[in-house]
Amino acid sequence: MSVAVVSFSAFAASQVATPGPANMALLATGARFGFRAALPFVAGVALGKQLIIWPIGFGLMSVADSVPGLFEVLKWASVTYICWLAWKVANLRLAPDGASVDKAPGFAAGLGVHPLNPKAWAMIVTGFTTFVEPGTPILQATLTIAICLLACQAVFHPIWTFGGDRIARLVAGRPAERYLMRTLAALTVASVVYVLF
Repeated sequence: MSVAVVSFSAFAASQVATPGPANMALLATGARFGFRAALPFVAGVALGKQLIIWPIGFGLMSVADSVPGLFEVLKWASVTYICWLAWKVANLRLAPDGASVDKAPGFAAGLGVHPLNPKAWAMIVTGFTTFVEPGTPILQATLTIAICLLACQAVFHPIWTFGGDRIARLVAGRPAERYLMRTLAALTVASVVYVLF
């Protein structure tokens, strides 16, 4: 009765490190506002996943049996939100030093990214259904999954944000900037479509 920690950690790292709505938001935020200014947003994104790990671990999946339409509504609300984020990313213009632009989104803005991210939901549900042995105490399973995902996020989310900062220094104000932002937006939408279908 336990969680397959090593294999789940490998799965979690592969999911957290690859492109998805949250990583595209982090990349765009780092590009727009600079790495340092984006750090509160990064912390919010990382901790925001905890807002869905714990309810799922403590039985949210059982709600799907009694109210099957609820998850369908949540899924499409999430898709709408991620597409809206992609639209905003497509229309962003970069500022390589975070200077003379609007204020960077903060911690609270970051908290909302994962609860509305279909990839995050799929990743967490897969974690509980694939890597947790039946009979494992709920607290042990949920805590293990929460810690593994937070550790992966602590490594990979800043890397994506820093990558955005570096990219902005290369393309800000150049013709490539518009194409980059549109590509990031398209990747964000594509990552959602991939998870859905």
